[in-house]
Amino acid sequence: MSLLRQGRYYLAIGLLQYVVDWGVMVALSHLGLPVEVANVAGRVSGATLGFWLNGRFTFADDTSVLGPRQLRRFLLLWLCMTGISTWSIGTIEDVAGLRWAWLSKPLVEIALACVSFLVSRHWVYRR
Repeated sequence: MSLLRQGRYYLAIGLLQYVVDWGVMVALSHLGLPVEVANVAGRVSGATLGFWLNGRFTFADDTSVLGPRQLRRFLLLWLCMTGISTWSIGTIEDVAGLRWAWLSKPLVEIALACVSFLVSRHWVYRR
């Protein structure tokens, strides 16, 4: 499967995931939930959608599969990325305030998405 095709699918699905993730994080933090907790809730929402869509469409080929092994790998990757994201967003809120945390989330997530794409392509969805 071509890198360009996978990149396009990953980007489209990632944008959908991001809208869900960011929307949940902003809504919950606006309602008074600590930004770190709201961020994790948002990432869970987006990840649930992304695991299935990326496994089914983005990385689907003869060398990939969507099963328990891939789910364990995905969860490990997700935990690492969520830890980095949550620490980053929390630190930005502590230093610059909640609105800056909301505004900086896209930049944090774009950087993490680049790493996540490579790890997903070469490890998570492989047999």
